[in-house]
Amino acid sequence: MRLTRFTDLALRVLMRLAVEDTDLPTTREVAATMEVPYTHTAKVVARLQHLGLVEARRGRGGGLVLTAAGRTASVGGVVRELEGAGDVVDCDGAAPCPLRGACVLRGALRRAQEAFFAALDPLTVNELVAAPTGPLLLGISSGGGRVAD
Repeated sequence: MRLTRFTDLALRVLMRLAVEDTDLPTTREVAATMEVPYTHTAKVVARLQHLGLVEARRGRGGGLVLTAAGRTASVGGVVRELEGAGDVVDCDGAAPCPLRGACVLRGALRRAQEAFFAALDPLTVNELVAAPTGPLLLGISSGGGRVAD
């Protein structure tokens, strides 16, 4: 299994927000901390908001905050939601595989994909930032001043 860049960034955004306890970072600050384009980060934040995992507060002192649901969210559930339920291999695509009707590999790959998600299910976002990851994230995120949105 390989995660899309979108899902990878979403998990890193959740982790970054999980360690924040004072200042609420802006989307621009999170993008700078993660060294990814602001536009990509903004799309990820919008999706995480839609899922109820992140809240964006406007105005002075505003920024991004991880919701209670975001803190306790199952990593497997988040990955499933962001990656979708598609097959690992597209057997029915533009040039359908001639073996698709009797292929054993397709079912094995589907079971492997589910095992991948199941291995992530017991892990929560809060657990992702337990030591040593959380303190390292705090050190990275406190490296610079606030950047205006």
